[in-house]
Amino acid sequence: MRIVIAEDDALLREGLALLLRAEGLDVVATAGDPEAFLEAVDVERPDVAIVDVRMPPTHTDEGIVVAVEARRRRPDLAVLVLSAYVEQAFATSLLVRGSARLGYLLKERVGRVEEFLGALHRVAEGGTAIDPEVVAQLLTRSRSDDRLRRLTPREREVLALMAEGLGNAAIAERLVVSDGAVHKHIRSIFAKLDLAPTDRTDRRVAAVLHYLEGGTPRRS
Repeated sequence: MRIVIAEDDALLREGLALLLRAEGLDVVATAGDPEAFLEAVDVERPDVAIVDVRMPPTHTDEGIVVAVEARRRRPDLAVLVLSAYVEQAFATSLLVRGSARLGYLLKERVGRVEEFLGALHRVAEGGTAIDPEVVAQLLTRSRSDDRLRRLTPREREVLALMAEGLGNAAIAERLVVSDGAVHKHIRSIFAKLDLAPTDRTDRRVAAVLHYLEGGTPRRS
């Protein structure tokens, strides 16, 4: 796994690089600003980019903007975005462009090495990794949505874990239930969110996006 890190805090940037290298991962470049990051993506052609949300010059949404641009240049690039705190608009703005190979974690998660590395590998392998705290806050925000209110408490738990990026087996393990029970809950979630099976719609992704946005499911 070839990794590029974009983080303007030099201490965190180098600490993260040391952590990943100690785990046997190949950090091919680090960058402290958006321009240097994009240059590294073009030159090094990494598998994964780890990007801070707030970068120079304004320290607002440059990390999101540059992550989107990097994905435009390299559609197969996996991106794991790090943020100091939950920024819901940034999380959903990334996901609505497509959830494959995308992650959004709070920086505090880096200190929980096993969780952080699990999320990194999940994103690199084509999945989605959303910080549980982000999911919890989005769940609170979306309680008023009519379709989501149809879900039972257990179904909401399952959907929250889907939003974190967990597969059926991992959800079953987390909830201490059978794979069959998880499959049954997911079928019920799809039905209650009015997500009919079609050739053009990934219902799992659509359900998660519906949950994160708290609005009408996307059918494109």
